[in-house]
Parts: sequence; C-alpha cells; structure tokens
Amino acid sequence: MKTDFLLAIKQLHSDKNLDDEVIFHAVERGMAAAVKRRYELPGNVIVSIDRYDGSMQVWSEREVVEIEEDISDPDLQIELEQARLSDAAVHIGSTLREKHDIENVGGRIEAQTAKQVVLQALREAEREAVFTKYSGEEGGIVSGDVQRVEPHQVIVELGDHTETVMPAQEQVRMERYRTGQRVKAIMVEVLRANKGPQIVISRSRPEFVRRLFELEVPEIMRGVVEIRGVAREPGHRTKIAVWSRQTGIDPIGSCIGMRAMRIQNIVNELHGERVDVVQWDRDPRRFVEHALSPAQILAVRIDPETNTAECAVPDMQLSLAIGREGQNARLAARLTGFRIDIKPQTVAERLQQEGRGPFAPQAEIEIEPEPIPEQKPIRVAPPVERPSVVAPPPVEVTPPPAPPPVEQPAVVEEEPELEPVLQATEIASATRDDGQIRFAEDVLRREQEQQQQRDRRRRRPRYHESDEGLEDDPYAEYLEYEGEF
Repeated sequence: MKTDFLLAIKQLHSDKNLDDEVIFHAVERGMAAAVKRRYELPGNVIVSIDRYDGSMQVWSEREVVEIEEDISDPDLQIELEQARLSDAAVHIGSTLREKHDIENVGGRIEAQTAKQVVLQALREAEREAVFTKYSGEEGGIVSGDVQRVEPHQVIVELGDHTETVMPAQEQVRMERYRTGQRVKAIMVEVLRANKGPQIVISRSRPEFVRRLFELEVPEIMRGVVEIRGVAREPGHRTKIAVWSRQTGIDPIGSCIGMRAMRIQNIVNELHGERVDVVQWDRDPRRFVEHALSPAQILAVRIDPETNTAECAVPDMQLSLAIGREGQNARLAARLTGFRIDIKPQTVAERLQQEGRGPFAPQAEIEIEPEPIPEQKPIRVAPPVERPSVVAPPPVEVTPPPAPPPVEQPAVVEEEPELEPVLQATEIASATRDDGQIRFAEDVLRREQEQQQQRDRRRRRPRYHESDEGLEDDPYAEYLEYEGEF
C-alpha cells in the first residue's frame, strides 16, 4: 500500500511537472484535513509523510495561555494547567504539540475531502510555478501553437502546456490565425488573475521586430551591430535603424545577409511585411536622409526650436518621399523623432531667395562625439632578473703558416684554326636551295609575308546602320580577301 502511495506521487510529478516536495506538501495538507474531519482532533493538525517508506505521522498544535478566560478560540488555544498534564515543560506563549497514532484516515467522505484539498493545492502550485517561470521573461520571444481563436483574443499554447493570450489590440490586422498554426510572439507581461497567471503576448509591437533581428543576425546578438530605433506599422511596413560599433563591418549588409537570406527569414515570419534597414548617423541631417530612403534628398535643414526637419527632394520624387498615404514620411518621423516637412525642389529654391527653406544657410549642429569603448588595463609582467654572465678572457690564436707558392706552368696561346669554319660555310652555301629553309633570315622573311597576307584580310562590321537604326548584318561572319584572286 505504501509503495502504491509513493508510485502515485511519482505519477503526479510526471503529469503535473512539479517538484516532489510540492506534491508531498499538497498531499500532507489534504491528509491533515481528512484526519481532522474524521477524528475531530483539536488544534492545528499537521501530517508528515516519510519520503522513503510512505509512513504517516500526525501531530496537533495548540497555543498555551495562562487562564481559561484568556482563551479566545478553544480549538486553537489551551490553558496552562491542562497543557502541563501532557507536557510539563510548556509555558505561557509556547506551543503544545501532541502526537496521535492514526493508521486509517477514514471513509469515503474523508477521502473525498482529501482529494479536493490535494487538487486545490496542486492547482495553486502549478499557477505559482508558471508565474515564477515567466515573471522575469517579459520582452522575450516565445513560440507556440494556436489552440483556439475567439472573437476578441487568440489562445496560444506553449510547449509546456502553458496558455497565453493574444488580445485583439496586440494582433496584426492583416494576419489570419487558425487552429494548430505555429506562431512566434513577444511576451508583454505576466499578470496574476483569479484563474491563475495570465500571460499576454503580442505580434504587433515594434519590439517584436527588434527581437527577430537579434535572433537572426549574430552580429546584433554579439553587440557588434546595434539597433538604434524601430518604427513600425504592423502588417504594412517597418523601418529599422542600425549602427556598427566596429570599424569595417557593414551594419546593413549584416542585417540583410548573403543573398538576402537573413532579411527574407524575418519577412517570412512577418507574413510579407516590408522591412527597410537604414543607416543610423550621429548627424541628424544625414540620419533624416537615410530615414526617407528610397527617395533622393537634396538638402535637409534642422530647426532645433521647433524640432522640425525641412527636406528638399526632386519634383519627380515628391510622392516617393511622402509614400502611400504618407507612410514613408510618417515612419521616418517616428524613427528620427523630428517633424518632417518635405518640399519639392522648385518650392525650396523659391524659399531660398527669401532666406528660408531647406537650402537656406543654417548654424552648425553640435554632434555628440563617438563614445570610446572601455579598454581593459594590460597587465605587464615584472622583468625577470637574470644572472650576469662573466665573459671568459680572450685566447690568443696563432695563425698557421702560409703554404709555399705553387709554380703554374706557362700557357702558350695558339692561333685558331680557320679551316673548319671555312669548310662549314662552303657546305651551307652548297646545300641551300629555294625549297628548303636553313637560316633565320629566311624564317623571319616568311613570317613577315604571312602577316602581310593576314593584314589584307578584314572583317565586315557586325551591325549596319539603316533608317530604323542599327541592324544585324547576316554576312558578318564571312571574310573578304583582297588580292587573293
């Protein structure tokens, strides 16, 4: 029986994914309620279950007061004289603890009471475990399956059977969710509710795009590339400003990836939402130019008093700079923090004559210097004292005696013989004829003749001009020879 009891607790541990001690405490609370109901024990009943053999011990605790008139709750308090009949060492204010020998808890009613208490304790333990696990994870990415779609919210179940809620204001209007669909979202907050902790997730916040870039781009995770701002209209378009902390690393190229694989994965997760990656700059004028891409910006004038950026664009690109329904300019204003006023080039030049507009002169803007990264001090090892080496005294070396000079025999110059040379010349001239090549000047002469023949050949042009323009010449592949026939 005791072995079955321990097996049942192990089964609860695997089903509820709770610690063994949490389950033991829940069972002890249920057994205490059943024992108190069955035997009507006074005081606070405490049940302890042995973790190895499953044996159960029962105690009851009551507070000791001086006289009977001081008792406010007879079930939890006892006077001093009566308490000393059980334990002579008690005193006023101490706790009287009595042990009870109980083998059988009770019948069906007591077992039902114990079951209800155990289930309630397990539910509370599960809720507390979920709240403890996710209370510090706000802002992180979670993934799960859509369990059900309700009119005003979507219930997403995580991998550990934890339910999360995606309210209507945290959803993307362009997206449609279906049961069983795998989705990613950002955890917004964890709340305590009557039915347990409530986890709220979102797919519409700009922080969701930021977390996707951190997961997809290793340079952002390592801190080499930094995200300085995100402006988003969920389901339509997002602008993100990036900056490189390390010289030689392209922040935009790092976010896009080879063959645009990184940015394509993010766009697929956002269900086709357009993502523009722009370069952040310390100069606000250049930052505004980058934020208004892909439009070409001719000039930018910053007004610090009104926090306005006046921009001049070519007349043909005014609609491109503003965007559909003002979307491009609106996202650029959110990204940079300026009120952006876009003017065509003709209007900006007319305002320049009046001393106003984007082309008007402006004071220099104070740009914050780039922070210098902290460098760890370099520890230099102390010099090692080496023992001095005493050089040995010089040794006098006596050079060996020089060998006696050797007498070389005198060389007598002989006159060269001219007969072999004359014989070779006579043989070469005698064996030369017109059909054979014997000397280098004949080879050079033959190559010059061949080159002159090649120069006489010319290739016709590939195209010829007609009334309608350049046309292909069908005879361009043939060669014409001059002087061959």
